[in-house]
Amino acid sequence: MVTSDQRRRQLAREKYARQQQRRAESRRKARRNTVIASSLAVVLAAGLAVWASVALTGDDARNDSAAAEPTGTPSAEQSPSAQPEPAMSIDQKATYTMALKTNVGDIKVTMDAAKAPHTVNSFKHLADKKYFDGTKCHRLTTSGIFVLQCGDPKGDGTGGPGYSIPDENLNGLGKAGADGAVTFPKGTVAMANAGPNTGGSQFFLVYKDTKLPPSYTPFGTFDADGLKVVEDVAKAGVAGGAGDGAPQKAVTIEKATVVKK
Repeated sequence: MVTSDQRRRQLAREKYARQQQRRAESRRKARRNTVIASSLAVVLAAGLAVWASVALTGDDARNDSAAAEPTGTPSAEQSPSAQPEPAMSIDQKATYTMALKTNVGDIKVTMDAAKAPHTVNSFKHLADKKYFDGTKCHRLTTSGIFVLQCGDPKGDGTGGPGYSIPDENLNGLGKAGADGAVTFPKGTVAMANAGPNTGGSQFFLVYKDTKLPPSYTPFGTFDADGLKVVEDVAKAGVAGGAGDGAPQKAVTIEKATVVKK
């Protein structure tokens, strides 16, 4: 059950997101046609259109390009950044742990700041502000790619923090094959995005080996207990019986903390 405090935080986040969206509206309109054309070009060049219909969308604002992107590209639509990313405050040589306490079980993520400092710094910043507390994991895919996507404060795939972070560690999973993809092993945690350097707060948990373009920052791994939690959610399927949508077994991040190991 959502508490009144969680509801107040949710309303505050939604108000903030609306303010950021209005500020970015004029710039987004100017970029829309370019974004659509670029997204389609990337999809065709990668040869991934066979992976179906709707992107794993999110971060700030869905635009018309979302429907054109394949299921196999975990993108998160993002408006031009309304503010800069948080100032670097972590130890960039350290390992950090992100603990996700959810209503269906705990998930422990190990993050390497040396490989993805901007990403780890952003997660530390957001977790310290309780940004993820009370948020839903809004999307599950059980066909083509195998991920649970979380990190959207709005819970519908369109929310984000109002800033973007750069892509990192894109070669961390190896060189792309002839199909333009690499394998994201089960247990991988990576950022969703809307193109180069547009990550926000949405991330995905890979519960079964998944082939994707090397365009998504892999910034951590989650433990065996957490994998079991996500696998159980996947076994329950997608609401309505499809292969892509809200999980039938609803998942809420009750509390997220990030600490240095």
